[in-house]
Amino acid sequence: MKVRRQKKIQELITNEMIRTQEDLAERLLEEGFPVTQATISRDIKEMGLIKIPGVGDEYRYAIQTEVHPLGYQERLKRMFKEVVVSFDSSENIVVVRTIPGNAQALALLLDNAGWREVIGTVAGDDTIFLLVKPEKQVQAILLRLSNMM
Repeated sequence: MKVRRQKKIQELITNEMIRTQEDLAERLLEEGFPVTQATISRDIKEMGLIKIPGVGDEYRYAIQTEVHPLGYQERLKRMFKEVVVSFDSSENIVVVRTIPGNAQALALLLDNAGWREVIGTVAGDDTIFLLVKPEKQVQAILLRLSNMM
């Protein structure tokens, strides 16, 4: 039940303007999930939900990956400098090699960097594939990666 409820919470805050715990509890009740304020509070904490500015002076709940803290790009650059061994491309795939054990963490940062040209990443232990679309944007991605070194 908890997994289904938290999945519904994720859906609701992604698709609707949920401003308060009361709003969330009301919407969950409408969706067939009877909840208490304590349950909502625990779910918010477990899911790592945050409040972000909405329309005007209002705030809404969001998933942490929707918003990047001011230092996000610096964090990406720092990790990139620390763990990347090399990078290259073939067609519309950019391959990034890292020191062992760091590819997945770096891929997560790259996934959340908001680069529209990168439609996804696949990471192993020390290798990341970035799928770039359209292919003509590969050079722009390589330049961006070079600037992080």
